[in-house]
Amino acid sequence: MATSSSSLRRLSSLLLFVGFLSLLRPSACYSRILLNSSAVATWYGSPGGAGSDGGACGYGDAVSKPPFSSFIAAGGPSLFKSGMGCGACYQVSCTSNGACSGNPVTVVITDECPGGPCASDPVHFDLSGTAFGAMAKPGQADALRNVGSLQIQYSRVHCNYSSVKVSFKMDAGSNPYYFAVVIEFEDGDGDLSAVDVQQAGSGSWIPTQQSWGAVWKLNSGWPLQAPLSIRLTSGLSGKTLVATNVIPVDWKPGATYNSTVNFP
Repeated sequence: MATSSSSLRRLSSLLLFVGFLSLLRPSACYSRILLNSSAVATWYGSPGGAGSDGGACGYGDAVSKPPFSSFIAAGGPSLFKSGMGCGACYQVSCTSNGACSGNPVTVVITDECPGGPCASDPVHFDLSGTAFGAMAKPGQADALRNVGSLQIQYSRVHCNYSSVKVSFKMDAGSNPYYFAVVIEFEDGDGDLSAVDVQQAGSGSWIPTQQSWGAVWKLNSGWPLQAPLSIRLTSGLSGKTLVATNVIPVDWKPGATYNSTVNFP
């Protein structure tokens, strides 16, 4: 009996140790950042559209083009975060209606959903018509959109734009003394917590400020010396990425400059 009891204690200790190790092992769902939670979803714009042509993040007509491809959402305050949530990616799905497929759909925060239920609900996604319909079973997208408002499940996930690199669109009002840029298509966290600029021949970084949405600005007070390098700090993990000399000497307001880098 003593031998049997001792064996059971050793087995119990082994199982506890294995359980502890399993907590240390990274999850198999490596793209998921936060676990599933519940939220409310509505939709706006045309049934098969991108919600709006642009939105409060400043992405403009890019919301309807690849890689966004109309799979976007306007977020309530807890998602939009006064613009600091722009670019974050979420998986959304629904099972609360007979037309729901239960399959996850990935969307990007590109707009703000202000007031009303968007402000009063703890978490609210105002999806594009395209994204809302994509949560439906085949052939039932219109039936699901007719519901109007749904309880959904959501999780924060890593953004993955495949081979697309980070893009920098100069604001139309930019000039040598005022630098403003929209930053798009960041893999990983998707959102940003800081953006810094480095002039040609300089070893120091100049911090910018969030202007609105995904637009970052620098009122330098002197003409910035291009080419300019831009350092990005991701919003959730704090990882940094440098796009070296991404803004050329002959840069122009309104022009878009594609980098050769992205977050891993």
